[in-house]
Amino acid sequence: MMALLGVDPLIGDDVDIAAILSGAKNLPGMDPHAMCYGGHQFGHWAGQLGDGRAIALGEVVDVNGQHQMLQLKGAGPTPYSRSADGLAVMRSSVREFLCSEAMHHLGVPTTRALSLVGTGDAVMRDMFYNGNTKPEPGAIVCRVAPSFVRFGNFEIFSSRDDIENLRKLADFVIETQFKEIDVLDPDKYVQFLNEVVSRTAEMVVEWMRVGFVHGVMNTDNMSILGLTIDYGPYGWLDNYDPNWTPNTTDAAQKRYRYGHQSQVAHWNLAQLANALYPLVGKVEPLQAAIDKYKTVYEKKWAVMMAAKLGLPNLWEKPNKQIADLALKVLELTETDMTIFWRQLAEVSSGIEVGAEDRIKPIKKAHYKPEDLKPENKGEIHAFVDAYTTRLRLLNINDGERREKMNAVNPKFVLRNYLSQIAIEQAESGNNEPVNELLDVMRHPYDHQVNNQKYAELRPDWARTKPGCSQLSCSS
Repeated sequence: MMALLGVDPLIGDDVDIAAILSGAKNLPGMDPHAMCYGGHQFGHWAGQLGDGRAIALGEVVDVNGQHQMLQLKGAGPTPYSRSADGLAVMRSSVREFLCSEAMHHLGVPTTRALSLVGTGDAVMRDMFYNGNTKPEPGAIVCRVAPSFVRFGNFEIFSSRDDIENLRKLADFVIETQFKEIDVLDPDKYVQFLNEVVSRTAEMVVEWMRVGFVHGVMNTDNMSILGLTIDYGPYGWLDNYDPNWTPNTTDAAQKRYRYGHQSQVAHWNLAQLANALYPLVGKVEPLQAAIDKYKTVYEKKWAVMMAAKLGLPNLWEKPNKQIADLALKVLELTETDMTIFWRQLAEVSSGIEVGAEDRIKPIKKAHYKPEDLKPENKGEIHAFVDAYTTRLRLLNINDGERREKMNAVNPKFVLRNYLSQIAIEQAESGNNEPVNELLDVMRHPYDHQVNNQKYAELRPDWARTKPGCSQLSCSS
């Protein structure tokens, strides 16, 4: 990020970079500010929210000529802190820092992370809101994105009938972030919504591809650029479970579970359309844009799933049936999603390979192979037989297929337990595990033979450990 921003040559021995990236010192030209916005939280209008602890330092132009906003998270209270301290703790800051970069290198649209600064202060937090408050080490992340405008920025003006500022915001965002839209076009606000719909669908498809669960998809956590924003109680699927959510606040409702993320994004886009209605004055074009979401998502999802399987498409019925079977066998027993897809590339389609040897690669993804029922094992055999038969029929070469599948099915993802190990070390003053984990996540599709420990099944101790299986919004 330093190189992308073009600031490498500017950082000399006489520059206190930690002071600048913790908000203790401003450089000439910085324009610190916080934004006001509203939001629907867990499906209900929450009214005014805003950057409670996020302080933008201002914009820079990167080496590619693109504007980038630098924003500190955890540097202290803002006018929108709602009586909170505006601070952040090390555990949540490490998670945001690592995940922002991990997602970027996975090819998922995301905000980026420039730096992580430990403050040396103790911050009081109740991790699970159960009365166990304790001091934790403080930290500040500097995150970077072309814009941090959210759905909620439009919602707050619309809810107040502040049409003048709603229009100013929309015009500003279109002019600066959506240059493909003609600012003089009377349909520009509908075009804007259509573009946000498409970008949001693409983002969620990418989440589904790599097994990412955002955990708190409130409208105030939705970027108008279709970027993953606000890494709070997120999680990564270890065993494939469409109903899993990492957020303890959502444990009962499971609104933001893995398999429901597309529907939630659709609902959130409808709230953005409602907020834009005063600028359009007609329901029909806004509804048409929202209705387009399902079609866009399904097309992008089909392309993504075909790539994961190493098949040319899913519009051919046999290919779609194989995709359905793959998702079914993932749930037959406790199966690691990441390892399953990676190992599927190792399955041989050769007719000379025996049935047991053929399924051997994907058995490595099973957490408790001894618990696999005979009938379920039969279903796995049936899936692999159908898959390899289709590969032979389409004359797909195993080597070429493996290369293509490994380019979309990562070997390394930021598993929660890996982050937690790095966090505990960082809290003790040892930053090396964070740096090492970051370096691994910069190459998620490579084999990285010397880093195999980062690609193994989740250890049993991590099933219920706080920070590994359970997270909250407290940070």
